[in-house]
Amino acid sequence: MENTQLQGQIPVDFFRLPQLETVVLSNNNVSGVLNIGNSYRNNLTLDLRNNSITDFMQKTDYNMELTLIDNPICNTNGATSKYCTVEKHHDNVFPSNNCMATSCSRDKVLSPNCGCSHPYTGTLHFFSFSFSDLQNLTYFKTLNGTLMTVFLSNGLPVDSVVSANPTVDIYNYLQFSLQIFPSGQDSFNQTSISTIGFLLNRQPFQLQYYGPFFFIDEPYCCFAGSKKSSNAGIIIGVAVGCSVLVLLIIFAGIYAFLQYRKAKRASERNDPFASWDTKKGSGSVPQLQGAKGFSFEDLRKCTDNFSESKCIGSGGYGKVYKGAISSGQLVAIKRAQQGSMQGASEFKTEIELMSRIHHKNVVSLVGFCYDQGEQMLVYEYISNGTLRDSLSGKIGFRLDWSRRLKIALDAARGLSYLHELANPPIIHRDIKSNNILLDDHFNAKVADFGLSKLMGDTGKGYVTTQVKGTLGYMDPEYYMTQQLTEKSDVYSFGVVMLELITAKAPIEHGKHIVRAVQEAMGDPIGSENLDKILDPAMGLGSEVGGLKKFVNLAMSCVGESAADRPTMGEVVREIENILDSAPVNKKMDTKYSRSSYEEANDESPLHSHDTEVFDVSYGSFPFHIEHQYAN
Repeated sequence: MENTQLQGQIPVDFFRLPQLETVVLSNNNVSGVLNIGNSYRNNLTLDLRNNSITDFMQKTDYNMELTLIDNPICNTNGATSKYCTVEKHHDNVFPSNNCMATSCSRDKVLSPNCGCSHPYTGTLHFFSFSFSDLQNLTYFKTLNGTLMTVFLSNGLPVDSVVSANPTVDIYNYLQFSLQIFPSGQDSFNQTSISTIGFLLNRQPFQLQYYGPFFFIDEPYCCFAGSKKSSNAGIIIGVAVGCSVLVLLIIFAGIYAFLQYRKAKRASERNDPFASWDTKKGSGSVPQLQGAKGFSFEDLRKCTDNFSESKCIGSGGYGKVYKGAISSGQLVAIKRAQQGSMQGASEFKTEIELMSRIHHKNVVSLVGFCYDQGEQMLVYEYISNGTLRDSLSGKIGFRLDWSRRLKIALDAARGLSYLHELANPPIIHRDIKSNNILLDDHFNAKVADFGLSKLMGDTGKGYVTTQVKGTLGYMDPEYYMTQQLTEKSDVYSFGVVMLELITAKAPIEHGKHIVRAVQEAMGDPIGSENLDKILDPAMGLGSEVGGLKKFVNLAMSCVGESAADRPTMGEVVREIENILDSAPVNKKMDTKYSRSSYEEANDESPLHSHDTEVFDVSYGSFPFHIEHQYAN
């Protein structure tokens, strides 16, 4: 309340308000003796500049930020510089010291400890935070101090950490710009940058006042020892540029032809189906294997003109319809809505990849439609929703331990097929419980290939230009190095395995599931410590056969180094061994369906004409399927 003509003495009870964080009463006529008592909130900020306060009861013994500049008290002998001077605002990143006069070269920045160097920079995005006063320096100091402690405890050459410029975006995420300065050298090496980024995104620590976050870095310019190679690159670039210029002058007559070729290539990039022959009577496409091209009219007829009665779900991408094609097969038809279509390249990628896949544990692509400006994918119909739905209880019944092991084995076999037997091998890149579907017999099938990549002939990995995946499932090493390998899928599958035993989301209450299991396991690993995080539907850890082996396998899949993780083929064999040794629920074998499950239980979770709705993911978006059952 600035410039509001308030006058008189502030009552001491005012400072006892339990939620009071910041008081701004500058430019008024507040007078008398200031008495804040001893029951105020820690880290209270009080701005009383330009008032008429003559004395202060607690001149030295108080724990708050207080400003009394331009009050009569600051003109007396009893005043202290503690409350009669202005503390630097947090946007002034560097503290006031003698090094402020130091100048750095054009491409270096001065650190708080007076060193000119190349900082590692980026932005911290916090999903939640427990304070509202973005002007309070205490929260900056806590954040910087905790990050410094983490970096130094991991042996990193960090001189100082500076966070600044807090903003809250439209999603209510708190953002900080972050600068991390090297110690003992002008710049970080590549290993240090990778480790710092890994720590910030794996988050093996807790921050007071802050919830979970993620870090997006900026390209680092100056790895240690890279100057010489940079200069050589400039020289080579100039030489090549001059050579190209000379060639263009000599071969000026070829210029028009080159421009034509360039325009043609650009057109093909914008339309990835330009070279496909969709006019053939059979409807087949030369690049596809086993998938049929449907016309818009074919799919319009089998959905009764895309009737709402045939609609079984919708999402941000569009709607999904249930239908029966001419062969009588039930299918799920994913239709993109105008204005929200998947990129043409991603659409082509998903079709090409899925047409090569033929395995019982991978959702089958029946066909597609790229006709009359429409994008539609035709999948086999999967009736029992996603694994995430089953674990969260949305579909009205519980999975026992034997069924969870079988689901894990099915999904692992599907991934192992993609990595080792598909031709060429495929990296899925978005393995999560929402992309594992369950059919009527609870057999698991891997779905959604919109982000997938083909492995090169060497099978050693794929360098991506943009890291893609789902928060909580993404391999930290892939995020930092942009080196995509099949071990990135192994990490994501390890997170799914932990979901199977806990029924928890990957990030819940600000804590990653990997960290939660690590804390519960203790050292050495023992299933007796897991009871507090196990899904109650499974019973106690001591009663679950093979649990310890299963958890050990999951934790090896989420190891920090990709080289230490098993292959999916090894994961399959280990789960098979666990199934062979674990007690099996004979009710729930591979032929056990939803109807037989309900008949085997006295208290069926669904009653006559009850309706249940659950999410299913066909391709790249979730939608809802509605079923009706009768006892």
